[in-house]
Amino acid sequence: MTHRQIMEALSGLLLGMFVAILSSTIVSNALPEIIGDLGGGQSAYTWVVTAALLSMTASTPLWGKLSDLFSKKALVQIALVIYVLGSVVAGLSQNAGMLIACRVVQGIGVGGLSALAQIVMAAMISPRERGRYSGYLGATFAVATVGGPLLGGVITDTSWLGWRWCFYVGVPFAIIALIVLQKTLKLPVVKREVKVDWAGAFFITAAVSLLLVWVTFAGSGSGKKYDWLSWQSYAMVGGSIVLGLLFLLVESRASEPIIPLRLFRNRTIALASVASLFVGVAMFAGTVFFSQYFQLARGKSPTMSGVMTIPMIAGLFVSSTVSGQLITKTGKWKAWLVSGGVLLTAGLGLLGTMRYDTAYWHIACYMALMGLGIGMMMQNLVLCTQNQVAPEDIGAASSVVTFFRSLGGAMGVSALGAVMSTRITDYVKDGLADLGPQGAALGHGGTGGGGIPDLDALPAPFRTVMESAYGHGIADVFLIAAPIVFLAFVVTLFIKEVPLRTAGALAQAVESGDTSAPATPAVPATAEAAPTEAEPVLASVAAHTEAGPEGTQRLAATASVAGSGAAAAQDTGGGVPVRGFVRGAESAPVPRAAVTLISLGGRQLGRAVAQDDGSYAVDAPGAGSYVLIASADGFQPQASTVVVGAEPLAYDLLLSGTSGLGGVVRTADAKLPVAGAMVVVTDVRGDVLATGTSGEQGDFAFAELVPGPVTVAVNAAGHRPVALPVEVSAVGVTRVEVELRSGARVLGTVRAAGGPLNGARVTLVDAAGNVVATATTGTDGEYAFTDLDGGEYTVIATGYPPVATGLTVGGDGGVVEGHDIELAHPGE
Repeated sequence: MTHRQIMEALSGLLLGMFVAILSSTIVSNALPEIIGDLGGGQSAYTWVVTAALLSMTASTPLWGKLSDLFSKKALVQIALVIYVLGSVVAGLSQNAGMLIACRVVQGIGVGGLSALAQIVMAAMISPRERGRYSGYLGATFAVATVGGPLLGGVITDTSWLGWRWCFYVGVPFAIIALIVLQKTLKLPVVKREVKVDWAGAFFITAAVSLLLVWVTFAGSGSGKKYDWLSWQSYAMVGGSIVLGLLFLLVESRASEPIIPLRLFRNRTIALASVASLFVGVAMFAGTVFFSQYFQLARGKSPTMSGVMTIPMIAGLFVSSTVSGQLITKTGKWKAWLVSGGVLLTAGLGLLGTMRYDTAYWHIACYMALMGLGIGMMMQNLVLCTQNQVAPEDIGAASSVVTFFRSLGGAMGVSALGAVMSTRITDYVKDGLADLGPQGAALGHGGTGGGGIPDLDALPAPFRTVMESAYGHGIADVFLIAAPIVFLAFVVTLFIKEVPLRTAGALAQAVESGDTSAPATPAVPATAEAAPTEAEPVLASVAAHTEAGPEGTQRLAATASVAGSGAAAAQDTGGGVPVRGFVRGAESAPVPRAAVTLISLGGRQLGRAVAQDDGSYAVDAPGAGSYVLIASADGFQPQASTVVVGAEPLAYDLLLSGTSGLGGVVRTADAKLPVAGAMVVVTDVRGDVLATGTSGEQGDFAFAELVPGPVTVAVNAAGHRPVALPVEVSAVGVTRVEVELRSGARVLGTVRAAGGPLNGARVTLVDAAGNVVATATTGTDGEYAFTDLDGGEYTVIATGYPPVATGLTVGGDGGVVEGHDIELAHPGE
C-alpha cells in the first residue's frame, strides 16, 4: 500500500482525532472563567477534567474489545457522535454539576477515538512503518492541542461569543470528520459470535471511580470532606481494592474479557502498561495546570495563556514526528523511549523550580523539554506493545496501554489537584500573614471555599500574594510529578527491544490463514442471502516469496483494494465481476498472465488468462473477501486480498520481474549436453552469487539475482573451464549458452635401465614457464595430463638426473600419445 493510499485512509481518522482533541483543549484556558461563572470551586475545576479522564479511562478497554469484535469504522463514527452530543449539551450547562456530567459523556467518546486510532493504524500498517504514521498522529495531537487553547482563549475573550461557544465550535468539524470517515476509512467488517464483558467493564469503572472520589475529597484543607486517615478513606480504598479483585476474578473467567489477563504474561506489555501509567500523570497534569499558572499566577488572558504553552506543544510535535520517521527508517525504538523518559523527568523537575515571576524564557525551555519527552514516549509505548501481540489481540493490547495512560492522568490530575489546592491555601495564608492586619482582615483571600479568585478585583498587595501562591503551588505539583515520571524512565530500561514486524495486522491474519481475523468471509451469492455490509479495504501490501522444498516458491502475499463502495450481498447470477489489467515494469501489459481467484480457505473460484493488452476478468460468487493470484513466465507471482462489494470491482495487478539467469551447457564440437557441469555466478567484485550443476540435458537456472553484470564460470570433467561475462536483465530470465571444449591429453611412459620407472615425478610447463600440472608414475611408469589447451609445452621428468623434452599439443581434444622419456645416470 502506497503512502498516498494510507494517508487517504487515515485522513478521516486523523480529522476525527483532531476534532476530539480540539474540543478537549479548547476549554482548558476557559476553565477558570467557566468555573467562576457556574459558581464552582477548585474541586469543581479538577472534576471537570477528572470526569472526562475517568470515563475515558473506564471506556477505553471496552472500545478496544469491541474493535476486535465489530466494525472499527462504525465504532469510530459512534465515538465521534457521542463526543459531539456531549459537547453540545455541555455548552448548555447551568451549573458545575451539569457540566461535569456532560464531560463524562465526552470522555466516553474520547476513549473510543484515542483507542481506535491506534487500533486502526495497527490493522493497516506494519509496526516498522507505523512509527512514521504514529508521528502524524502525534503531530495531529500537537496541532489540536496548541490550536485549541488559542481558539478557546479568543472565543472566551470575545464578548459577543462567550465560553459556551467553546463547546459548539467543534460541531462543524465533527460533521466534516464523519463525512470524510465514511468516504476514506475502509476496513473489513468482522462477523462472528460475540459476548461483551459488561461485568468487567462495570467493576473496573466502579473501582477507578471510587478511588478518584476518595482522592478528590480527602485532605485537611478547605473544601475537603474528610482526612486522609479516616474511616471514609479506609472504606473507599478498601472498596476500590475489593472491586479491583472482583474485576480480576471476572476477567479470569470471561470468554471475551475486556482486558485479557494473559497479555500481562508478556514482559513488554506489562512494563509498557506501568510506564504508561506514570507518563499519563505528567501528560495530563501539564495540559491541565498550565492554564491556571498563566492566568492566575501571571495574570494573562485565556488567549495569551494558550500562546504561552506553544513551546511544550512544539516539542511534542517535533519529537513525535521526527522519532516516528527515524523509527521507520532504522527499526530501532527503545533509544527514543529511554531518551523521552530522561527529557520528561528533567522538564518536570525544572518546572518545579518556577515561581510567578520566573522569566518566561526559562519556563518555555522547561516546557519544550517536557513536550519532547512526551512525544517520544506516548506513541512508542503503544508501538512496542502492538509489535508483541497477535492480530486478534491488537485492539485489546492497544487499549490496555491507553487505559493505563488515562488512568494515570485521571489519578494524577485528581491527586495533584488536591495537593495543589492544599498548597495554595497554605501559601495564601502565609502571604496574608506577612501583610499584617490588612491580610488578616482579608482572611483567605477568596479561596476559603476553594473558589477561583478574581485577580482583577483584588488590591495590588493581595493580588501579588495570590499570584505567588498559585505560582508556588502549581510548581509543587510539577515537582511531585518528576519522581513519578522517573519511575517510568526506570521501567523503560527493562523493556526488551524486539525488531519491528514488517506486516500489518490484516496482512498477518491473512498470512496465518486466520479467517476470523479482520476480514469479511466470502458470502456465496444466493437468493436467500441476507444483506451484509462489506466495507472495501485499503490495507498494506506485503508480498514476498520464500524458497520452498524442491526449489519451488511459497507465496506469502497480502494486499487490499478499495471497492466502489459498501453494498449488501445479493444474488448476482453470474457473480460480481472483478476486472483489471496485469502490468509489468513501466506499466507494460503482461499478456498470457494467469489470474486465479480463490477463497480465504484456499478453494479455487475462478480463473482467467490475460489478453494481449493485459486485461483480465473473473467473477466472484458474491460480496466478501477473496485472494487474487497472478503469475506469468519471467515474473514474480503476486497475491492480493480483495474485498468485493455488490458493484463490479476494478483492480490492476502489478507484477515485478524476476531477475533470473538460465541456460544450457553443451560440447563445442558435437553440441551434446554436458551433465554435471559446475556453474558458478560471481559479481564484479568476485563474490559468489550462486552455484549449481547442470542437469541431464545440460540445463541450469538461478533465480532472484541482482540485475547487472556478472561472470558465469563453467567447469566439467574432460573439458576446459570457461568464463563468460553476462548482463542480467532487470525483467525476466536472461539466458546464456555455454560451450565447453574438450581438453587435450598427453600420455607417456618414463623408463630407466630398459624398464618402466616407478615413482618418477613428471612436470608439465607451458611456453610461459608456468607449471601446468605434475604427475607421479606408477609401477607401469605411465603418466597422463588431461584438460590441456593447445600449444607448446615442456615435459620434465625427474627421479634420475632430470630430462626435459618439448612437444606441441593440438587443441579441441587433441591427444599426444607415446611421449616416452628415458632416464639414466651419466655414463650409462
